[in-house]
Amino acid sequence: MQTQKPQKIDLNEDYPCPCRRRGELKPITLTEAFGCDRCQQIFVVQDNGHAIEQLSTNYPYKRVWRWNGYQWNVVNPSIGKGYVPLTLLIVFGLVFLLLVTTLQSPLISNVTFRVIAALALSLMLVFMLWLACRR
Repeated sequence: MQTQKPQKIDLNEDYPCPCRRRGELKPITLTEAFGCDRCQQIFVVQDNGHAIEQLSTNYPYKRVWRWNGYQWNVVNPSIGKGYVPLTLLIVFGLVFLLLVTTLQSPLISNVTFRVIAALALSLMLVFMLWLACRR
């Protein structure tokens, strides 16, 4: 049975690349870093030798992996877990309030129509933002 406990990274061993490109991480001499022979990325050893961090990336947050002896496990950033749903909720609330106060029905001046129309448009906008933000 495979262990899920993170293991300390040995600076003298080769590891598979965490980028899933079938590359191999090779230690860079005289540093605490690894370089991939396939994707040319550089990974720096962090957290007292228990994790690696991708050095140069276009990803907005630092990508960090831990080695469990068999594969790399992504360490999710704690700040990124709750901000997207909170942002979408705030956008939904603001757009809903804006639409309820500005929409006017051409046929009926009914409050129910305005609320339903604002709800539908707000949900569509938040759904489009969610699709654009997800990876």
